[in-house]
Amino acid sequence: MSQSRFPALFSPITIGNLTFRNRIVSTGHETHLSEHGKIGDALIAYHEARAKGGAGLIVTEVALVHPSAVFVADPIRVDTDECIPGYTRLAEAIHRHDTGLIAQLFHPGREMLASEDGTAPVSYSASAVPNERFHVMPRPMPLEMIAEVIASYGDAARRMQAAGLDGVEIVGSHGYLPAQFLNPHVNKRDDHYGGGTLAGRTRFIREIIEDIRRKTGPGFAVGLRLSGDEMSHDGADQPGMLDACALISADNAPDYFSVVAGSSATLAGSVHIAPPMYQEAGYTAPLGQGIRERTGITTIVTGRINQPQEAERIIRSGQADMCGMTRAMICDPLIASKAEAGRTDDIRACIGCNQACIGHFHAGYPISCIQNPVSGRELRLGEAPVISGRRRVMVIGGGPAGMKAAAAAAERGHAVTLFERDTQLGGQARLAQLLPHRAEFGGIITNLTRELDLAGVDVRKGVAVDADIIRDHRPDAIILAAGATPRWPDFEGRDDMHVVDAWQVLRGEAKIGKSVVVADWRADWIGIGVAERLAQNGHSVRLAVNGYMPGQTIQMYVRDAGIGRLHSLGVETLPYMRLFGADEDSVYLQHIMNDEPVICEGVETLVLCQGHTPDNAIEGIVRDLGIELHLAGDCIAPRTAEEAVLEGLHAGRAV
Repeated sequence: MSQSRFPALFSPITIGNLTFRNRIVSTGHETHLSEHGKIGDALIAYHEARAKGGAGLIVTEVALVHPSAVFVADPIRVDTDECIPGYTRLAEAIHRHDTGLIAQLFHPGREMLASEDGTAPVSYSASAVPNERFHVMPRPMPLEMIAEVIASYGDAARRMQAAGLDGVEIVGSHGYLPAQFLNPHVNKRDDHYGGGTLAGRTRFIREIIEDIRRKTGPGFAVGLRLSGDEMSHDGADQPGMLDACALISADNAPDYFSVVAGSSATLAGSVHIAPPMYQEAGYTAPLGQGIRERTGITTIVTGRINQPQEAERIIRSGQADMCGMTRAMICDPLIASKAEAGRTDDIRACIGCNQACIGHFHAGYPISCIQNPVSGRELRLGEAPVISGRRRVMVIGGGPAGMKAAAAAAERGHAVTLFERDTQLGGQARLAQLLPHRAEFGGIITNLTRELDLAGVDVRKGVAVDADIIRDHRPDAIILAAGATPRWPDFEGRDDMHVVDAWQVLRGEAKIGKSVVVADWRADWIGIGVAERLAQNGHSVRLAVNGYMPGQTIQMYVRDAGIGRLHSLGVETLPYMRLFGADEDSVYLQHIMNDEPVICEGVETLVLCQGHTPDNAIEGIVRDLGIELHLAGDCIAPRTAEEAVLEGLHAGRAV
């Protein structure tokens, strides 16, 4: 099929003197792939994979324009000419594939996440107004510093043009420094940058654009990224942002607006920086439409656009001119070329889990994707090893680990048969999709199933493998990915209380009493999700967490949104709790810091979310048969889908 299925998405577009081959954008996002603050081979390989895959425009991650902008350890900096060689190499790599390249210019202002040496740096903002999320009290910027920072944007843009990039993007979104000048709740100045007038609040941005224009040559694009609505307490709202964009556009207008939602300044607003799967696909498009209609300037919109069908709808309806499909390309760098060729069924669709993309950034690790472990590891995993001879490979277990292992082995040319004892593939992902606001997680099953089909794997469902089946199949190698089962710890009174586990709840296999205690040892999606589901169904729920908060081990945007929903549902949260015992109507807990007892009375059902136990019963049989064996996923040690898919890839490439 030709590109006619998505005629708007795959039509060229001109911004200033630049023409891009399509409307698909990889927007700026943190990768942790730089080398001591410089562009290196890993970051170039990462972005080049998206350019090869057909992206029209790539916008690189935030680069700091001024020494006062340092907000994490080893950030990318563009405040000296030392940055030019790395960006030159990146531009050459991206332009080889007919893809545009624009760099984000950044100053966080009061949004200080960390520092280079662990001490709390002095942060600067329009005024001494603290933020809520990081608890930072900034210092008001004196006029001479404002002038210096404005000049630093222009100097950085000059360096980017010298490096061969097509333009720069001023990051004024998510409550960062330019947004702090725009927001009347933050900008309390009484000088000509003051918050009392729209002209004063927009002056900082307008002068940055003017300085960039003065220091760069014709045809060099200048974009402005803004939150169309900060969706936060004391955040800039949509009407105010529309007025600001109109004034900015009337004087030295940017070449494009890149529109997002949310703010780093609050927990509620920060969720929109990388909106989880519970947010509707393309939900920010109306914000882009408002700015586009008000200003007439080319507009990019970003926010949960993970399929070409959604991007086509947004562009064709006039809500935006281009679509940021960033996480979609982290999950599948080839999404553009697949969509253009009409291979939409082959697209590995992002499920918005946030686990290995933004989750890795917050944990201090390089970016990746739970469905596509090659992302962020292009230099190490970009090419599968060539096989020396075709082998007969048996994969036992049809969860994410086994599915990925089977596909990876078959893609290399082996004859692969996947055995799954259930009548459906997917393993624990089938349960995960039953949790509230987690239905999209089931997409990992759809995507892996398609990988099996494309690789030509022979799938046999409803087969419980034993020694006889292994002997009959005569494999050269076995990959064991048998998964895990719910862990039922021993505790006093277990037989006296009505006790069920999370799997039984999600499968509808147990009758649940009105008053419930959920004993959550793992502090992940399961406990928080089961508690929410039971509360939605009218149960009175107490969530006892072996940690300092529900969802402690999961990505913060997912966790924080979930905690908010639990509060709205009236779920009582008991942190720092370990399960100790039970009787007919009470659950006995211990505070994990001092072992003091905590008693929950009037309990009808205790729900165990106590992690999992590896299912490795078949492992001993395989070892006794002396067949080459590789393991992947929870049968090694129970963890998450991310580790399962990564280990499945390694196992499939090892045979």
